[in-house]
Amino acid sequence: MEAYLDNAATTRVSEKAAMIAEKVMREDYGNPSSKHIKGFDAEQYIKNAAKAIADSLKVQPKEIIFTSGGTESNNMALAGAAFSKMRSGKKIISTCFEHASVYSPLLALKDFDFDIDFASVDELGHVKIDDLLNMIDDNTTLVSVMYVNNEVGAVQDIAAISKAVKEKKPDIIFHVDAIQAYGKYRINPKKEGIDLLSVSGHKIHAPKGSGFLYADEKIKLRPLIFGGGQQKNRRSGTENVPAIAGLGEAVREAYEDFDKKTEHIYALKEHFIERISEVPGTHVNAVPGIDMKALSNTYDKALWDKSLKETAPHIVSVSFDKIKAEVLLHALEEKKVYVSSGSACSSNHPGISSTLQAIGVRKDLLDSTLRFSFSRYTTVEETDYCIDVLKVLVPVYSRFTRR
Repeated sequence: MEAYLDNAATTRVSEKAAMIAEKVMREDYGNPSSKHIKGFDAEQYIKNAAKAIADSLKVQPKEIIFTSGGTESNNMALAGAAFSKMRSGKKIISTCFEHASVYSPLLALKDFDFDIDFASVDELGHVKIDDLLNMIDDNTTLVSVMYVNNEVGAVQDIAAISKAVKEKKPDIIFHVDAIQAYGKYRINPKKEGIDLLSVSGHKIHAPKGSGFLYADEKIKLRPLIFGGGQQKNRRSGTENVPAIAGLGEAVREAYEDFDKKTEHIYALKEHFIERISEVPGTHVNAVPGIDMKALSNTYDKALWDKSLKETAPHIVSVSFDKIKAEVLLHALEEKKVYVSSGSACSSNHPGISSTLQAIGVRKDLLDSTLRFSFSRYTTVEETDYCIDVLKVLVPVYSRFTRR
């Protein structure tokens, strides 16, 4: 038995997305900038993907910029907007538990004399809006808020945050990292007040190396990559047509039977959390109203369902008493259960999670937390196998792990 429960890190490419990417590589391999039929055929894949994405967001295809993934999309949004607006002001506000692909470029902008502030969050991972609003001044040009936190699955009320921000200063550019939200939620940037939206393909069963940035047509971005002028000079370089074609197909699949797919993933999450209560010394993070002891007995099902759906469908963060996360991760790996200890990207820079600190996880649990994440391909059998393995491993490792 094998259980892949690390879908927030990356997902298996869907069969249709893989097939169309292979077809482009083998048959329709022309350069989309070429003036012959091979180039036209390649360009058509890009147009089709842009339309599929635009339809999913209810925006225009011309507002979609294809990138190499979420990291480039976030960098393009933040640096591109910051430099284009720097004459109006050089203050940027974000939150204290953003992904490294937001946090790192913001820190880099400090070298160009930008002023960066980070708003705090509560124990459920919700941005303290008043805290954020108090940071806005006449010099503020950009606010960036993550839609779904990649470690604990906290979901922001993006529309409410955007409305409050723009009521205070209407000309602020509002950026959203939607890398863990797109494909899990119906997102409407025009209605939610989103000017820039970052998405990664490999989180939604598209090939790695694919992604996009939605940029409202009113927003000016300074390019980060210069060259042949592709994508209307916003992002030069020959487009990765196979990956873009795969991304377009993955988008179409993600929003087909959307409610059914989302309910499936929520059902997996509910089942997993109910069963994790069977494992001694476990603590589920950032799910409102959860009581692990109650879950193993009786509880208000309707209230529990409501609380559960205040969080993202696919992410569960669990802390374990007296066990180092890395030790338990590798013990699970030996049993072919694959999970993460926080963000996969942040594992390149090991340390205590700023997200877990921000939501007030106990100090002794900060390095004892694992992330379990699901997709539409995840099965109940995989989650049950994981729990059964944990019920064996946790008592052993909690006894022998030195703190």
